[in-house]
Amino acid sequence: MHAIAFIQDLAVIMLVAGIVTVIFHRLKQPVVLGYIAAGFIIGPHTPPFGFIHDEETIKTLAELGVVFLMFSLGLEFSLRKLFKVGATAFVAALLEITLMVWVGYEIGHAFGWGTMDALFLGAILAISSTTIIVKALNDLNMKHQRFAQLIFGVLIVEDILGIGIIALLSGIAVSGTVSSGEVAATVGKLGLFMVVALVVGILLVPRLLGYVAKANSDEMLLVVVLGLCFGFCLLVVKLGYSMVLGAFLIGAIMAESAQLRKIERLVEPLRDTFSAIFFVAIGLMIEPKVLVEYAGPILAITAAVVIGKVVSCSLGAFLAGNDGRTSLRVGMGLSQIGEFSFIIAALGMTLQVTSDFLYPVAVAVSAITTLLTPYLIRWADPFALHLARWVPMPLARVFGTYGEWLRGIRLEGERAALAAMVRRILMHVGVNLALVVAIFLSLAHFAGPIGQWLSPWITGDEGQKGVLCAAALILSMPFLVAAYRKLGALSLLLAEAGVRPQLAGRHTDRVRGIMAQVIPVIFLGLVLLLLAALSASILPTREMLIVVALAVSIFAILFWRWLIRIHARMQAALMETLDSPSGH
Repeated sequence: MHAIAFIQDLAVIMLVAGIVTVIFHRLKQPVVLGYIAAGFIIGPHTPPFGFIHDEETIKTLAELGVVFLMFSLGLEFSLRKLFKVGATAFVAALLEITLMVWVGYEIGHAFGWGTMDALFLGAILAISSTTIIVKALNDLNMKHQRFAQLIFGVLIVEDILGIGIIALLSGIAVSGTVSSGEVAATVGKLGLFMVVALVVGILLVPRLLGYVAKANSDEMLLVVVLGLCFGFCLLVVKLGYSMVLGAFLIGAIMAESAQLRKIERLVEPLRDTFSAIFFVAIGLMIEPKVLVEYAGPILAITAAVVIGKVVSCSLGAFLAGNDGRTSLRVGMGLSQIGEFSFIIAALGMTLQVTSDFLYPVAVAVSAITTLLTPYLIRWADPFALHLARWVPMPLARVFGTYGEWLRGIRLEGERAALAAMVRRILMHVGVNLALVVAIFLSLAHFAGPIGQWLSPWITGDEGQKGVLCAAALILSMPFLVAAYRKLGALSLLLAEAGVRPQLAGRHTDRVRGIMAQVIPVIFLGLVLLLLAALSASILPTREMLIVVALAVSIFAILFWRWLIRIHARMQAALMETLDSPSGH
């Protein structure tokens, strides 16, 4: 009987959703709104009676919709695109998210809502809707214009920061407090996990998918892709992070595969099916009584979203060096909330830390801002011209002078090449050190089970700690050696640029050589102190630590060239994957 009730519910959802979305398509409205409207029509709060009998199963399917939505967002994400978006995307996204979280929090408090409701409202308002913006720009044939490319860059950064917001909110909801130390620790661990997951994943997953693709079986490739997706989501949940993070990250990893286009084609029907159920499930939760009761807050929040995002995104784009017209078009294109907001609102309900009214309020605001999006994009140019006539001439001169100054300080020629080289070396060093920190933290985390496994051979606690510490150092050695060599190259580069013969005279080469040797040693010494602090639970006594240090030093001396070759192969494999055509 349960199966029959489930099939009946699924049939009702799909039939009504299909009919309503056809109507919305004819009216040239976003399909997402059609799904939400369909859920509202068949929901338990809409008379004369409810059509859905097994809401819990539908909610489970809706969670699969969230997984597929975030997985698809990850597939559209590209590390290459992230490196190319430039300052505009980062400045605009950071300014927008900071301002909107604060605005939402203050609005929540102004209406007398609780702290968690106000905090979640701020997060709900922070992220714009990728789905709705892409659809609107496609319909208006503006997808390839410069402001649209800037918008896509902002959305990429927003997706990353949105994942961080979800992780932070989960931690805050569990602890019930918001302390700067906890926030910093959460952000640090999240960043470390994302870097390590991306690096290790990009080394392994594209090669596995390439091997599977050789069989020329779409069925086999789809099963492997889904297995990796759900398996990685489970791993992320076990590590204490959100399933949403896992879906996004494994999608971003697969985005670097040569089979990207085929994976997108295979996953698309599943994504469309389960995301439709997700949006219908949102509509099921809309209660007309709540919408009438909270009409005032809904209108106020809608106004805050449109005005706040126009101001923050336009200002961010302008501060990054874009002209006023382009900046305003970026701001007006990002003035809505969508699927990420629903995910954040659903998180609050799942963790039982937000009130029941917050979800339907978020849906109502999203629906209104979604309807406004195409009109705001169209009105951007006329509004920019009107604003240009309204702005006083002295203020216009200030804006023009700022733009000229910003263009004047941009590095060119040799300085630009030097800056690019320094950034690249620092990125390599950062990735290597992130992998080292991850190795030490992992061994410290699993010290108990590993100690039990070692107990038949090594009974003493200090002996086990010594083995764990030595293992961590040996596993980290290729990355420490690479970081040391990269820092040596950076030090030599900076020494040659900074130590001029006019100042050092005949001692120029000696001073440069000393800088190239001393700076990496000092930096790695600081790194080892940090590792000692992070992995204090596996540090043995001083005497045992000296023995471990001597043994690892001898190992490094004997196998120095081998360690360099191992890292070189890993780096080459990583660069080969990133440089290979993936369909982006």
